[in-house]
Amino acid sequence: MKLDAKKRETLGKKTKYIRREGGIPAVVFGKGIEPTNITLNYNEFDKTYKKAGKTNLINISLGEEKVKVLVKDVQYDPVSGNISHASFYRPDLTVKTEAQVPVEIVGEEVNELIKSGTALALQLLQEITVEALPEDIPHSFTIDVSNMNELGQGVTIGQLEYDREKVSIPALDPEELVVRIDEIIIKEEEPEEATVSEEEAIAGLEATSEKPEEEEGSEEDK
Repeated sequence: MKLDAKKRETLGKKTKYIRREGGIPAVVFGKGIEPTNITLNYNEFDKTYKKAGKTNLINISLGEEKVKVLVKDVQYDPVSGNISHASFYRPDLTVKTEAQVPVEIVGEEVNELIKSGTALALQLLQEITVEALPEDIPHSFTIDVSNMNELGQGVTIGQLEYDREKVSIPALDPEELVVRIDEIIIKEEEPEEATVSEEEAIAGLEATSEKPEEEEGSEEDK
């Protein structure tokens, strides 16, 4: 994946003009190098970021200079929801690095238990931290649940598919579950019983006992 970029001198609040012209202000940084402020085309970056995420290397062309980077951070405008800024990390390609690899669940739409409304695929981990050379980082861990037709069935860290010679998952137990087929339990709500407080009960009794008796009229009144 490639992106064309231009070095920029515009900083601070003036970057709003870059966004108005269909660009994104960004920065490239790394260990032992000076940060470089750049400008990217909005649509090109948006399309590339959706494919690469934060785990795939992107080739950025700065004129004759070409650098391999990882997306480190993406900021969004709180009002429009559009991307407002991006940060790229330029790693040492010869040194292993840590990365957060997303977990993707597929096959839910054809799983018989899920289709029937009996169960759901409970995703216990959204991301998994791995160690690998930048060029060996997996794009994602994809788990197919289409054939998991038993309640309680799941996939552990040790059952994930990836190149174990190039990638390691040092911080998690191999037996830790990543996804599990769980039963859906629907609890029926019991109707609330009307309750009367002790004070209300006493007040009701007093009101009943204090009703005046009807006075009998005299013969003259009849």
